[in-house]
Amino acid sequence: MTKRVLFVFLVLAISIACAKTYTITLFQTSVVAGTELKAGEYQLHLNDTTVALKSGRQSVQATVKVENADSKFGTTAVRYASGEDKSRIQEIRLGGTKLKLVFN
Repeated sequence: MTKRVLFVFLVLAISIACAKTYTITLFQTSVVAGTELKAGEYQLHLNDTTVALKSGRQSVQATVKVENADSKFGTTAVRYASGEDKSRIQEIRLGGTKLKLVFN
């Protein structure tokens, strides 16, 4: 049993180490994968097609489609789906990169 726990911990640590990390700020309460996130600063961990947003004890994981733009984004921008009661994140454009994360 202890070897199994150690193995799971090792795999988790490697996946986090391989993930790219960015800091983003949400200026309003936002919804990701059905989870409501309060406004504030979040660490965004990108690993292939999975993104994790973490701030203190609050965290959420979601699948995303990673797209590359023609040029780098000057700043990080969060776009929301329109016409809904709650502000559901539709995409995040990461400043200083060509990456656009489109949420399902």
